[in-house]
Amino acid sequence: MVQPIAALCSPLSSLPRNARFCTFACSHRQSRRLAGASRASKTTWKHSMLPVLKEETLSVDGKDVLTDVPENVVVTPLTNSSAFVGATSNVEGSRHVFTLGVIQGIRLLCLFRFKMWWMIPRVGVSGSDIPIETQMLLLEVREESISSDEPSYILFLPVLDGKFRSSLQGNLADELELCIESGDPAIVTSQSRKAVFVNYGENPFDLMKESMKFLEKEMGTFAVRERKQMPAILDWFGWCTWDAFYQEVNPKGIRQGLKSLSDGGTPAKFIIIDDGWQDTSNEFQKEGEPFVEGSQFGGRLVSIKENQKFQRTENGSLSEAPTDLKEFVSDIKGTCGLKYVYVWHALMGYWGGLLPGAEAMKKYNPVLKYPIQSPGNLANMRDLSLDAMENYGVGVIDPATISQFYDDLHSYLVSQGVDGVKVDVQNILETIATDLGGRVSLSRQFQEALEKSIAANFQDNSIICCMGHGTDSIYHCQRSAITRASDDYYPKNPATQTLHIAAVAYNSIFLGEVVVPDWDMFYSLHDAAEFHAVARAVGGCPVYVSDKPGNHDFEILKKLVLPDGSVLRAKYPGRPSRDCLFIDPVMDGKSLLKIWNMNNCTGVLGIFNCQGAGSWPCTDKKVIEDAAPEISASVSPSDVEYLEEVTGDSWTRDCAIFSFKTGSVRRLSVEESMNVTLKVLECDILTISPIKVHNQKVQFAPIGLIDMYNSGGAIRAVDICSKSSDSGIHIKGRGPGTFGAYSSTRPRSCAVNSEEREFEFREDKLLKIRIPARTSSWDIVISY
Repeated sequence: MVQPIAALCSPLSSLPRNARFCTFACSHRQSRRLAGASRASKTTWKHSMLPVLKEETLSVDGKDVLTDVPENVVVTPLTNSSAFVGATSNVEGSRHVFTLGVIQGIRLLCLFRFKMWWMIPRVGVSGSDIPIETQMLLLEVREESISSDEPSYILFLPVLDGKFRSSLQGNLADELELCIESGDPAIVTSQSRKAVFVNYGENPFDLMKESMKFLEKEMGTFAVRERKQMPAILDWFGWCTWDAFYQEVNPKGIRQGLKSLSDGGTPAKFIIIDDGWQDTSNEFQKEGEPFVEGSQFGGRLVSIKENQKFQRTENGSLSEAPTDLKEFVSDIKGTCGLKYVYVWHALMGYWGGLLPGAEAMKKYNPVLKYPIQSPGNLANMRDLSLDAMENYGVGVIDPATISQFYDDLHSYLVSQGVDGVKVDVQNILETIATDLGGRVSLSRQFQEALEKSIAANFQDNSIICCMGHGTDSIYHCQRSAITRASDDYYPKNPATQTLHIAAVAYNSIFLGEVVVPDWDMFYSLHDAAEFHAVARAVGGCPVYVSDKPGNHDFEILKKLVLPDGSVLRAKYPGRPSRDCLFIDPVMDGKSLLKIWNMNNCTGVLGIFNCQGAGSWPCTDKKVIEDAAPEISASVSPSDVEYLEEVTGDSWTRDCAIFSFKTGSVRRLSVEESMNVTLKVLECDILTISPIKVHNQKVQFAPIGLIDMYNSGGAIRAVDICSKSSDSGIHIKGRGPGTFGAYSSTRPRSCAVNSEEREFEFREDKLLKIRIPARTSSWDIVISY
């Protein structure tokens, strides 16, 4: 039982006032203003201290952020821009809620858990707008003392402090509150001095990256994305069986689905065999009786082996079944050209854990426990799966045997030819931590055992994590490199399509520093199919569908997938553009969502109209029913962060902007912008390529395969060769189709893999060259 929190926030008269102050020497702050993609260095001297808690006010870089700060709030300085913030009490408890101060009149972005498993964004201007279970808080600071339109940013990251996990929340008095909790009434404390990491910077994406790198070193419990081994499935097209079959997945249906994708010209190279392959028992779902919604989550694992759908019985009555899982995996790899087969399992084996008393499970000492949600989770949105587990219980594996369980399961799967796993239901640990050391310690123990088993059994860091948005999981993610970025894709719910795209983009601001965010599967044959496909093209995420066999839109799929089954994946996690960080692109009725990313030689920008289709959960606001039929937004090369990575010395400071929707190319300077107008559930994707001067006369910008959503993802490198009388441009890339480029001058000739090819040169300076079918890679030479 969670202890009461009354009287836990009273000031401590024993705490010296000066112990709450942290003072930094005057710092030299370098401001890099964004002039398009190129940031001109602008040095500004700031005679202030960062951050400062004085006279009940927390100031960061001279800006008052929190007022009416109580006496028991403490600040521990770290760097010249960061500190830990915490609080103390004179009462011990397993859960405390402390007031940190009042926050008003400042634009803010929250990422909070609206369900126990998942985060969504929320924007606002005061403490009352900050939801319970906020795990990231970003503030926009506009400094009146500087004549600049460029804001700065303050980041609050509640972290793990010892055996306690932190989160933020607001109240009706506009106070920012800190909640710390252990998840076990026996694990108590009277203080948490390192509960929230606060940092300041001028680029929100650099700020997030630098903060997570600092926390990686400070905490030592997780690793940032850049240092992790990336599973190979990221660069290949895949198929997941979930929305195709749900729990009725079967070998025959899998073969049909793989064949229909291959026959259509977009072969799946990896498959996730989702829930429904395991050997389970469910006493709450009787055969022949009416189905009870939620009872499916009462099922428990009987053995680590496959069920009879994937294993022929001795009498051969299931003639459709393969001999065993090994024979089936070998067959679909051999006949369908699959590179990787992943299977699904829950962190605790299955939704309801292991079946106590099952002979094969006895050595893991499972004990039936009934999850207990924290008050923070109960304050937001309930979840059917968790409600069911609270009702039916979970067969919890003895933590002392968890390493053995994972190793047994994964080594068996490897013996069957399986290449990796998708591990679901990860946040369940925080609800069963009583008498098991608390939520933080239990999460660490399970995550370490899981990742150790993955490293020992699979060769490619082959794990996808899922239902693990709690920071207990995120801050223990040492090796895992892919995590689902949002609640499920719901093909039958039209109100969630726009929410899904917005949620994955905003969640990727935080998650993308630790993992590659997985934007989930989707249907290619669906009213919102292109909306989702374009999002995956700009997302830098795995690309996979869950189509039912034979239900595909190959026109859409062929804009994502090359004939060899590879995808043109962008380099980074896709995130909202800077001017979208503090707006609501789902419910304000006037804003488009812009998501940026980079390729090897170009930028890419997706624009989405997410208005008017659905409402965010956990809000009293409703979707604007009379939203404008069309919404316009200003789009500029400067919307793409880090474009300077590909500009170089010969950049003209102009960019070629290619619109996939219109097929047109437009030249814009880095300071210029253009309007894009979209209807609800419409989108466009722009390739933004810096125009460079070659041989002092030709201005050129590669666009890539213009028939693909992320056209620039096909380009591997661009090189110049120059002679005294002429000049040539070499572009290396991959995939068949139509190559496009901006060229100020009509070329003399074009060759593909040393063979001269005809080309088209349009009035808008778009050069088009046809790359033959079955061309896997190419070297284009354009001569002038």
